Amino acid sequence: MFPSSIYDLSARLQSRAATAENPAAERGRGGTTGDGLKGAPAIMDFRAGGTETLLDVAGPGMVRHIWCTSHLRTPQAMRNLVLRMYWEGHPVPSVEVPLGDFFGVAHGAAVPVQSVWVAMQEGRGFNCFFPMPFARRARITISNETEADIDWFFYQVDFTLGDAVTDEHGRFHCGFDRRNPAPYGEDVTVLDTTGGRGAYVGCVLGVRPLAPLWWGEGEVKVWLDGDAEHPTICGTGIEDYIGAAWGLSPHGTPYQGAPLVGTHNSLYRFHACDPIYFDERVRVAVQQMGNAPLSEARALYGDRLVFRRKNHPRRDPDDVFYLRSDDYSCAAFWYQYPLVERRHPLPDRRARSADLYQPGPQSEPLAEL
Repeated sequence: MFPSSIYDLSARLQSRAATAENPAAERGRGGTTGDGLKGAPAIMDFRAGGTETLLDVAGPGMVRHIWCTSHLRTPQAMRNLVLRMYWEGHPVPSVEVPLGDFFGVAHGAAVPVQSVWVAMQEGRGFNCFFPMPFARRARITISNETEADIDWFFYQVDFTLGDAVTDEHGRFHCGFDRRNPAPYGEDVTVLDTTGGRGAYVGCVLGVRPLAPLWWGEGEVKVWLDGDAEHPTICGTGIEDYIGAAWGLSPHGTPYQGAPLVGTHNSLYRFHACDPIYFDERVRVAVQQMGNAPLSEARALYGDRLVFRRKNHPRRDPDDVFYLRSDDYSCAAFWYQYPLVERRHPLPDRRARSADLYQPGPQSEPLAEL
């Protein structure tokens, strides 16, 4: 998916790249250390508790590509290396998210995923192609909130200077939250933002089912601006939202997919072709709902079970949709301007790190009845 202006030379943009060797992205300053033999290829000895700046540059401009990789890619590292991005000198980060979830996979997993905007090539090379405009300033940091020192953290931030950026251009945002467990039967909020015009452009959703049986019937709902009790947009199920159907198996496409399925499920959906626009507020949520025989659902939740019979003429009358309680995490991506003034606090390290994916045999995925 190439920008329509890739061949337009009239803007006279200047291309730059910030790296560990040339952190200020100065012209003519690449390859100057170690006699050009990788004298400073990475952040070395990235200490636990430390923060490093990946980009700090005056605008106007556009971040066009971010590549990075960490020598340490354990589940704890993928959840506790934290990216933050600040636009226009604003003190509140517009992006605050664990590294792994930002680059397309939940639960601290480092597995291959390839999409139009983010990728984990071979589970090791992390790429982002979201366009990120800025008018006055861009600052990107990485914080080592693990308990381990990291030997190597490589990165390159590719950007242009001279882009025409105005208040009519949304600034890139990303936030993260986790509910472990989410309260029984409550919708899980993916995104709730206000105070500016914008567009919701997707999410990386993590689901760790806390009970057996099929869990993916929850409707994805979007409340826009003045919506009250009921949303304007309401889907038909979680696997439907990512373009699949009748259950879930590992797969991927440029815009949607599931790179991890089993005891831990990681799903992505990017609205590259169908952004959801809002004028002042958007709330996106996913319903915790499964599908099972009534007797089996009742065995799980007893008297608190909330269910609805399908009442289908060719289905068992005890085939029901029922509400659940599971472990959900989400990285939500959107554009907005003005920038967010406050944000939901990032879960602390203990909350982020509990019950993460451990590489090894995964249970078989469950299919919808």
